[in-house]
Amino acid sequence: MKNTTLALLASTALMTAPALAEELAVVGSWSNLPLYQDFEAPFWTEKLPEMTDGEFTAQLTSFDQMGIAGSDVYRMLGDGVFDVGATVADYTVGDAPELEGLDVPLVATTPAEARAMVEAARPMVDDIMRDRFDAQVLGIAPYPPQVVFCKGDVGSLADLKGKKVRGSGRMTTKLLEALGAEGINIAFSEVPGSLERGVIDCAVTGAGSGYSAGWWEVSDSLMTLPLGGWDSVVIAMNGDRYDGLSAEQQQMLDKAVAEGLEGPAWDAAEGGLENDIACLTGNGECASGEAASMTLVEASPEDTETARKILTEEVLPEWAERAGGDWAARWNDSVGQAVGVTIQ
Repeated sequence: MKNTTLALLASTALMTAPALAEELAVVGSWSNLPLYQDFEAPFWTEKLPEMTDGEFTAQLTSFDQMGIAGSDVYRMLGDGVFDVGATVADYTVGDAPELEGLDVPLVATTPAEARAMVEAARPMVDDIMRDRFDAQVLGIAPYPPQVVFCKGDVGSLADLKGKKVRGSGRMTTKLLEALGAEGINIAFSEVPGSLERGVIDCAVTGAGSGYSAGWWEVSDSLMTLPLGGWDSVVIAMNGDRYDGLSAEQQQMLDKAVAEGLEGPAWDAAEGGLENDIACLTGNGECASGEAASMTLVEASPEDTETARKILTEEVLPEWAERAGGDWAARWNDSVGQAVGVTIQ
């Protein structure tokens, strides 16, 4: 009787348990920054199994923990080294220059504007990721607005002339060079040491990212004009792996990423810049820890007008020529309409 009961229980468990879960090998973005710690890690390790009723689980690491460059993530993803990868889109524009059109400096100054810009660009990004990396876009999440950290006193854009500045992406670097600065290509993790040794004078990154990484310990002035856009992070899946899922599984995974990772990251961007500035300067209440004491440099109307003129007359046309094909037209019809800018 006991054996019969055990057999019935085992049979019932087999009938009611979900099919064997799809386990995903996931490589996330910078492990020491809030996007990974507060959103990527909780989603992949906890929320994903819950939101998909156990249909999906994940083994998570980050590209810096793997010891690979952010620029290699999508290339390795396309080769099938892992199932899902996330990195800053601007890191990979050497392989896909058209991807620069996702995150244009200066045109979005609020989270709502940035989200509208990303949503407008999403069809372009979907095509680029498939064509260049054989990858399926699952979501696009933001870092904070990319501002300028400088060692020494900097009071305006004019003060950047002649300085060595680390840009957060190619388009940002082109903008800095048009302002008279020398654009320097240095990895995010190498910036504090480079500032300390005088290899560079300034560097562009998200305000929150710079706070978390301790850039305030080696810099003095914080210029809040968003010269580097939002450093959008594209979360993508190997195309063959995605295509091998059933339609129901694809829909379930897309929905989980949108609601459990992408959406919360964008929601947290609201009010995030104010907190980050408070943490870096001591102007206001810092909810993230001990406040630093950097000097806050707010952009003047003249600075904003100068930078935007350079963007529209020099930087964007140069990108359109570099990207080639019909990308400028596609950008004008999508992102351009969302942000009120046209590439001539």
